[in-house]
Amino acid sequence: MMLPNCYCFTTNGSLIAWPGLQAIASRSIVWMKDLFSLKGRVALVTGGSRGIGAMIVQGFLEHGCSRVYITARKAAQCDAAAKELSLYGECISIPGDLSTQAGVTALAAAIAEREPTLDILVNNAGAAWMAEFDEFPESGWDKTVDINMKTPFFLTQALVPQLRAAAVKNNHIAKVINIASIDGISINEMETYPYAASKAGLIHMTKRMALRLAKDKISVTAIAPGAFASEMNKIARDHSEMVASQIPAGRIGTPEDMAGAAIYLASRAGDYVVGSTIIVDGGVTYAR
Repeated sequence: MMLPNCYCFTTNGSLIAWPGLQAIASRSIVWMKDLFSLKGRVALVTGGSRGIGAMIVQGFLEHGCSRVYITARKAAQCDAAAKELSLYGECISIPGDLSTQAGVTALAAAIAEREPTLDILVNNAGAAWMAEFDEFPESGWDKTVDINMKTPFFLTQALVPQLRAAAVKNNHIAKVINIASIDGISINEMETYPYAASKAGLIHMTKRMALRLAKDKISVTAIAPGAFASEMNKIARDHSEMVASQIPAGRIGTPEDMAGAAIYLASRAGDYVVGSTIIVDGGVTYAR
């Protein structure tokens, strides 16, 4: 790409061309064009068969990922989603139950068998449970907290050898992106006690993990989504107009909104973001 000459004034007031600046500018423009590229990178998105996970997978594939692995508890659903998402690039299904430590270990082993390096890990699999305070069951609490906060930690721990290897071999920052929620930042009216608590914990844990793993050239960040149409957020899916009326932006989130945030964090563009949580909610956090 040819750019106009860069000019500067000398100390005596003369105006001269400076070809060196033009060369620097040309190199910068070419490099900037690739800021959001994921070309050649390998990713794993847990809970990637539907909803927010599938939005992120599509975005990663369309922005150049060589392969994206997805996992979900239901094998048929996971396989079908991988087939559909393969319209955008190579998407591979590894069904499994991440609510247990055995499931986490099995997924990490399956990835290690296939990939010596892993550039991007998105901890998206999650659960929610709502019940009145006086009747809230321990089983609902444990299920929600385990998969929302315990699983992201131990899956990252299990896959850190592949993440470290990717940073060294591919000479770029490996990425861990935790999918939190605005309910971990501000309070909603629903009695989803462990969901809000676990998402707040995940946001804080993201900061702690980020400080530890930064020296290994692994950046840990998080996204706190608001209302997106999904199986977990059926209200936004089935009553989008009503939900949109309560959102300052006047609409619920779209796949482009979620994919855009994830691509930013996963690519070179997000390399200097360490431990932060990006809120993607149309302004709800600041309005409610």
